[in-house]
Amino acid sequence: QVELVQSGGGTVQAGGSMSLSCTASVGIFNSYTMGWFRQAPGKEREFVAVISKTASISHYSDSVKGRFTIARDNAKNVVTLQMNRLKPEDTADYYCAQLAPGALRKADYWGQGTQVTVSS
Repeated sequence: QVELVQSGGGTVQAGGSMSLSCTASVGIFNSYTMGWFRQAPGKEREFVAVISKTASISHYSDSVKGRFTIARDNAKNVVTLQMNRLKPEDTADYYCAQLAPGALRKADYWGQGTQVTVSS
């Protein structure tokens, strides 16, 4: 059973920056694509970013492209999400995920979630 433990989050003013981190407790971390998703109040969970096993490829949703950066450190079993130029519409609960083999959107395991609030 993989456990993903998230850290970071909180409240930031619009235009500010924030970093989220997610550590995998067990498993062969570098065998899996990792991703970040978010769920705003009253909305469905949506894709934010994904990064390949070797970090050679990353994809972003149009809403965060150019502002967010996903990265991973396979030696430390950590995936991060650096969020810059934050907007109030980025307010949501953010979840890291270990994606199913071959998938870019389907997760096998989820982190516990962390709240990000962007004030205007």
